[in-house]
Amino acid sequence: MWAYESIFYQIYPLGFCGASYENDGRQTNGITKLQNWIPHMKQLGINAVYFSPVFESDSHGYNTRDFYLIDRRLGSNESFSKLCHVFHENGMKVVLDGVFPHVGRGFWAFRDVLEKREASDYKDWFYLDFHRDSAYQDGLWYEGWEGHYDLVKLNLRHPEVVRHLLGAVSEWIKQFGIDGIRLDVAYSLDLDFMRQLRAHCDQCKEEFFLLGEMIHGDYNRLLKEGKLNSVTNYE
Repeated sequence: MWAYESIFYQIYPLGFCGASYENDGRQTNGITKLQNWIPHMKQLGINAVYFSPVFESDSHGYNTRDFYLIDRRLGSNESFSKLCHVFHENGMKVVLDGVFPHVGRGFWAFRDVLEKREASDYKDWFYLDFHRDSAYQDGLWYEGWEGHYDLVKLNLRHPEVVRHLLGAVSEWIKQFGIDGIRLDVAYSLDLDFMRQLRAHCDQCKEEFFLLGEMIHGDYNRLLKEGKLNSVTNYE
């Protein structure tokens, strides 16, 4: 596979673009400045670029608001698509961060739950208790990923959640031509979801690279049975 022979260059786009920490709703197009760095990357021998989160989020990128939209603090879907095309023209693969275990409080489906409570069509997308209160005094309780309540844990066993996320991946491949995904906190992903993701990506694009973030534990369980191609080794 191409990834095993590649030299990756990691970019945290929100930092690169000098974006405001909180998403203030203002549209910019700073991501296009990355084109100016391509000659430098080529001089270094870089042939794959890994972007930390690029999708619309509340603040730091990992609290996603919309998996289908490039963060307005970076640019637009169209501008990012053009950038990816330029990277490909220069012989570089493109890998995006896939943040699937959780979303931000600004995620559209969670906002619907806060507004409609038990009447929301999306109440089963999350782990909720309408008889308790949250740290944000929402009048309902939800499970925060690893106790972080700015990160609302997604129910990755719900068919509509899976359909929504796999649909987003399809769009990333279609619009941006991406060649792989780095799975944020892959150690906490549901393994059935991971198998579905693997099968879906293989159908969408040949030699699609799936890299999982592992901080500790048994790396092999994510590599067996055709799930991931590789994992990080932070331990």
